[in-house]
Amino acid sequence: MSSVNKKDISQAWLMLIISLPTQNATLRMRIWRTLKGMGCVALRDGVYLLPESTEHKVSFSNLAEEIKRAGGSACILKVESEQGGDFKTLFDRSAEYASLKDGIFKFRTSLKDIEHAAIGRLIKGLRRDFNAIAKVDFFPGETKIQAEAALTDAEAEAAALVCITPDGQHIGSISITQLDHAAYQGRLWATRRHPWIDRLASAWLIQRFIDSDAKFLWLEKPEDCPDGAVGFDFSGAAFSHMGNHVTFETLVLSFGLGSDAGLMRLAGLVHFLDVGGISVKEASGLETILLGAKRKCADDDSLLAEAMITFDYLYAAYQEK
Repeated sequence: MSSVNKKDISQAWLMLIISLPTQNATLRMRIWRTLKGMGCVALRDGVYLLPESTEHKVSFSNLAEEIKRAGGSACILKVESEQGGDFKTLFDRSAEYASLKDGIFKFRTSLKDIEHAAIGRLIKGLRRDFNAIAKVDFFPGETKIQAEAALTDAEAEAAALVCITPDGQHIGSISITQLDHAAYQGRLWATRRHPWIDRLASAWLIQRFIDSDAKFLWLEKPEDCPDGAVGFDFSGAAFSHMGNHVTFETLVLSFGLGSDAGLMRLAGLVHFLDVGGISVKEASGLETILLGAKRKCADDDSLLAEAMITFDYLYAAYQEK
């Protein structure tokens, strides 16, 4: 996300030395904001440093021309330093990432107390703050990886709690009554044939967390659902999309499983793949694996068997984070 191709950065450095007209406060403020936005380090008043790159050279040149036109002076020097590592430490963004992680932690710990309408705006702001730091992080390291992982987790948790569009807009929520597990043991669960993300994930959830003795029936059409079967993920089913919740989320909330952080992260993933929302980094990988399983398997039962293993692995990974 940085504006600089990391491979384009050498051990050489660019130094911009400027002198601005003292009477032009507007110019001084504009130049200062530009330099800050570029990620420059001030070595002293009027002396600014960036790693050498084609983009940085162009940016410094354009800025120097603007300063000269306004009556100031500017020159650009290329600095070869045997102590480049010392310069690199000046661009350490660890403090900024640490501050961002604090904000992410506060967001996640208070998520259930935040008004749903504000969640999208807040998570969008955290992503914007991360992108701003990453843009000027010319020598990224472990702190960036940790901050991005924390942010991705927060986005998944937010998406699982409420439906959020890709641009961070909240589009509503719905209250779901919790049900007694005992009334749903050893049942026949019916859904449409050729299951995909939401139905496969829902079947996994049913088998692992709701009804360990569940049997599944794949319907040619919803009206074929037999009496006594528990329908899911079709119009008129006992469990399907409710408000902005996909079927997996409806089941999670209906059976009081919302306190399980691993399930909530998985809910965000299923939601994104089924209806969109905040992107989840594992989405394309899961979709590819299930597509391969679908092509390999001869019927819906064998596809579900493969999907059960995949979701087991995902859930285990989500529990560890």
